[in-house]
Amino acid sequence: MKKIKILGFIVILMMYSISCEELPDPAGERGVAVVPGIINLNPGVFDVNDLQNAYVQFTVILPAGVTVPNATLIGSYNNNHADVTIKELSTFPAVVNITSVDAAQKLGIALADIERGDVFDFELLITTDGRTTRSTPLVIPVACVYTTAMSTGSFHSVSEDWNSEGDITITADPGDPYKLYVTGLEEMEGLVEDLGPLVMYVDPVTYAVNVPRKAIASDAWGLHNIAYEGSGTFSTCDGIYTMSFEISVDEGSWGANGFIFTKN
Repeated sequence: MKKIKILGFIVILMMYSISCEELPDPAGERGVAVVPGIINLNPGVFDVNDLQNAYVQFTVILPAGVTVPNATLIGSYNNNHADVTIKELSTFPAVVNITSVDAAQKLGIALADIERGDVFDFELLITTDGRTTRSTPLVIPVACVYTTAMSTGSFHSVSEDWNSEGDITITADPGDPYKLYVTGLEEMEGLVEDLGPLVMYVDPVTYAVNVPRKAIASDAWGLHNIAYEGSGTFSTCDGIYTMSFEISVDEGSWGANGFIFTKN
């Protein structure tokens, strides 16, 4: 049986004051004048397995009541700060579709040289009253698209922190492929998961994984309602979940524990 560690909670409030010399931004001022926004990104990656047909799409919006004559979408590759013009926009809101072929051509990159893990950065520039402002960079990775074939099925779970290893099963909700159900995390330790399954939510754009607190077994070695809560990431190319779970019971908590789920 694992020894429970009941954690106390200490709240420390700290304030930092940092001063620094302000230097001019060669690309334009940030945080002043009109700052455009990017919403509704889908898909959020260039599919490494189909770069000839890959694309990303999003909507550009302006603050309420603001009008501008145009905006320039610029792009860079692997943080080379090329800031090459990709598109000119003149109406807002604007639905923008960028293909990997077009982005590569304008940045002078051969499609065959683009690899998994590479990143494209896109920003919007707007000039008003002599001031140029830019949006927060939109980072588009070159990765695999999300599929239930890769995100679900039989997985091997390993946790050195929790001292556990065994197989688990992940299934998708019939109505939402990004809502996943996990069974077996405590069954491998001889417990009955009468309160499960554990529910995980995958962000459809970033593939970050969020796990709200959920009790999965009412009895855990004489303790009550063992529950998991945490977050992590899902690698769409190889089907690996890298997770951190806070594991707790009614009597206290074991704190954060790292887990790796590898597709069998």
